[in-house]
Amino acid sequence: MTAQPTPMTEEESAEFARQVLEVARQGDAPMLQRLLENGLPANLSDHKGDSLLMLACYHGHAAAARVLLAHGADPLQANDRGQLPMAGAAFKGYLEVIEALVEGGAPVDGSGADGRTALMMAAMFNRSEIVSYLLEHGADLRARDAQGIDALGAARAMGAGQTQAQLQTLLG
Repeated sequence: MTAQPTPMTEEESAEFARQVLEVARQGDAPMLQRLLENGLPANLSDHKGDSLLMLACYHGHAAAARVLLAHGADPLQANDRGQLPMAGAAFKGYLEVIEALVEGGAPVDGSGADGRTALMMAAMFNRSEIVSYLLEHGADLRARDAQGIDALGAARAMGAGQTQAQLQTLLG
């Protein structure tokens, strides 16, 4: 006769969740794989709404992002600030993470509540390589955020000269 496992206390559950979120933050793809195969919800998030995918993407871990996406993590799950994993990766300048997200099915023009796309974030922070990649994969150069600002306007507002010139050339 097999003994039934003892349920975790609330404190033990909270500590386990903290450790799992740290696994995503650190980008431990093999551990995430094992946890997900054993029933960990792919869209688990912390008290700020940061999902496992958001944490992996924001900290530059493409392999972890691929594992999470393969197990059904939602690339459009925004955190409490309305930010998406792709925008976080664009802000930080992680092209490999952007590639993993796009290859994993994330919409190139996905946006949070503020309407900001990854293209806008990349333009704002002078991430010209990411701007090129997103445009090559169908990003809408003319998309506007909730305040009516497009990628070029975002680059101008932030003084991002390189992406401003890049986008201006494309717009003619």
